[in-house]
Amino acid sequence: MPEYKFDFKLDDFQEEALFHINNGKSVVVCAPTGAGKTCIAQMAIHKALNEGHRIFYTTPLKALSNQKYSDFSEKYGTDKVGLLTGDTSINRNAQIVVMTTEVFRNMLYGTNFGSVSDNLKDVRYVVLDEVHYMNDEQRGTVWEESIIYCPTNVQIIALSATVANSQQLTDWINTVHSRTELVYTDFRPVPLRYYYYDSSKPNDILPLLTPDGKLNKKIKPESKAKYFGRRGKMPQRQVAKDVVSILHKKNMLPAIYFTFSRKKCDEQMEKCAGLCLTTPDEQKEIKKIVDDYLAENPYLYNNKHLEYVLCGVASHHAGLLPGWKVLVEKLFQKGLIKVVFATETLAAGINMPARSTVISAVSKRTDSGHRMLTPSEFLQMSGRAGRRGMDEIGYVTIIGTAFQSPEEVAELVTSDANPLESRFSPTYSMVVNLLQRFTLDEAKELILKSFGYYSSTTRLTPLMKQQQELNNEIETFKAFKCPFGRTSKDMFEYNKLRNTYVEQRKTVKVLRKQINKKNPDNVEYFKNFETQTKDLLHKVQSYQCDTCKLYRKHMKQTELLDRFQKRADKLEKTIEYEKDIYWRKFLNHTYALQKAGYLENNYPNEKGLTIGAIRAENELFLAEIIFSGVLDTLKVDELASVICAITTEDLRADVYPEIPISKGTRKALNKIKDIRRRLTILQRDCDIETEMYINSYYSPLIEYWVNGGEWEELVEQVPSGEGDVVRCFKRTIDVLRQLTVIPNVSDELVQNARAAIDAINRSPIDID
Repeated sequence: MPEYKFDFKLDDFQEEALFHINNGKSVVVCAPTGAGKTCIAQMAIHKALNEGHRIFYTTPLKALSNQKYSDFSEKYGTDKVGLLTGDTSINRNAQIVVMTTEVFRNMLYGTNFGSVSDNLKDVRYVVLDEVHYMNDEQRGTVWEESIIYCPTNVQIIALSATVANSQQLTDWINTVHSRTELVYTDFRPVPLRYYYYDSSKPNDILPLLTPDGKLNKKIKPESKAKYFGRRGKMPQRQVAKDVVSILHKKNMLPAIYFTFSRKKCDEQMEKCAGLCLTTPDEQKEIKKIVDDYLAENPYLYNNKHLEYVLCGVASHHAGLLPGWKVLVEKLFQKGLIKVVFATETLAAGINMPARSTVISAVSKRTDSGHRMLTPSEFLQMSGRAGRRGMDEIGYVTIIGTAFQSPEEVAELVTSDANPLESRFSPTYSMVVNLLQRFTLDEAKELILKSFGYYSSTTRLTPLMKQQQELNNEIETFKAFKCPFGRTSKDMFEYNKLRNTYVEQRKTVKVLRKQINKKNPDNVEYFKNFETQTKDLLHKVQSYQCDTCKLYRKHMKQTELLDRFQKRADKLEKTIEYEKDIYWRKFLNHTYALQKAGYLENNYPNEKGLTIGAIRAENELFLAEIIFSGVLDTLKVDELASVICAITTEDLRADVYPEIPISKGTRKALNKIKDIRRRLTILQRDCDIETEMYINSYYSPLIEYWVNGGEWEELVEQVPSGEGDVVRCFKRTIDVLRQLTVIPNVSDELVQNARAAIDAINRSPIDID
């Protein structure tokens, strides 16, 4: 085989990875962003082409898949490259097939995509790009499933950003898949230099750290008084404009300016447009590229951001049309846009290298309140700085705010990456697909192969430490020796007698005061009671505990032993519960499917096959809707509207569209609410918490669109971004497309679903 040559000298970690791949091993390549992981995948591609094998290249995002497809088509020829995403299938039998990781996982289940042997025919290598997405709350489980079910004759090339437990990940893949080696480096070809913007010096940025890695003492913390006036309102500040101006003067552009608000992205872009960062020649080049792009995408003619790109600034976030973001990426890659104001989603692997990154704050708002960025999140964003082969140094500037101290920023910058945590979570579809191919015992073996189970010792470390401390305390209590050789039972007997004597002595004192000497019976009773109490005292005094100086200590330790033992028993149950959490979740879903009539004797029946073919937030919910027949009588626009409602998550929208929802949609959604109520009870009984959405926010809009409405009029109805509408409509298309291929769907519903897809999927929805 002729050797594959690069036009640059390979780094040691790249050479090491290629050595292992040539020796038939799988590899986990863990390296900083921009270190050059992609060339390892390119070597595997070259090997596959030369050997007559096939290679799959998987990415976490459809946009990344599209980008890789474009890059590889240009490099290797369109005849050799295919693309498979949720809604695209191009040349699927090519030697190089780019796909989303979900598509690869679905292939391994052998349902919608045909048999596993057909799907993976001649496949020798699979690249799992951005494998650190295993940390993703919603979708992380897909990577674990892909690795567990991947045939052992396929070499895995897992490419990851820096994570703390890369060796543990490698050991796990080695256990569940095949021989796997870790290739690790923390070397950055373009080193990073960190700066801090302190508002007390608005015309400069200060080095964050001293040469020995300590916080620069010249940096002052931001004063909250500067931020808040008397009424608690924050005054308008020109921080973004100041920082961009400084970077421009210091020749530190182009930059990606990360902020955690779409609105702020757009506002900061507008403020910085006045700086005009482009030369007249660059503006001519931008205008030509934009004009050519608009000729192909006329729906963007009225885009309000057009005027800003000529000034060398743009924003990039989920609220923008995908087609517009493609143009921004294209201009930035050519060096014509000098600053992109972006949300953190841009850090997720899109090819937009920059000389600088600016991070507007090291804390962000989440659903559960404000929190600091994790070291991995910070590394992902800051790592975009420094272009290999173009920059000697990458620059990272952190903006000072009143809600973070410079010390916190310095600590974050110098922290190591977080470990990968398992997000493995059994679903209804997973249960059906496994039980279709394996027995319950075999399915358990597979579930126990998950990274979550493998790494449970790490996850349970705090509990285990607590358990060890409790056990040490218990052993200390048990080790107590009575100087007279008495047992705890003897001590408790003594204690009981002593407490009884104390109570009786109090009673004697009370009776003595109340005795009526005129009544002989009372006197007799008192004397008897007093004698009994004295006898009890003699009995108490006969115990050696009565004179023992260690009695109180022994008593206290015995009581604590009982308390600590109960706590230890409870902790043991918690640890066992956590250890088996994945298998228990699997069984819970199995029980729910049996109760709902989709499994018989732990094997999917005809209805169960429908569940196995569905990919949704809650497959049981969608299956119940299909089998209820509620979708069969809907018109095309109503079908789109209902599917849109059950795929839309809850929004924090204040303004609802003025367009009314149709009567047919309203009736169908009322019936679906009854289905949800019934399933809520079933899920509660089976201890399952999978969401079921019914949100008709976008429903009237999609009805309007399906019936031929205009895009400009549609977007006037919603305060959220155009990108949100596109994403919602695309999710609707995804579920409609599933209705056309999954089993047990009526012919009429299939036809209506196809018609709805055709009606929705027009410009700009059909642009990736």
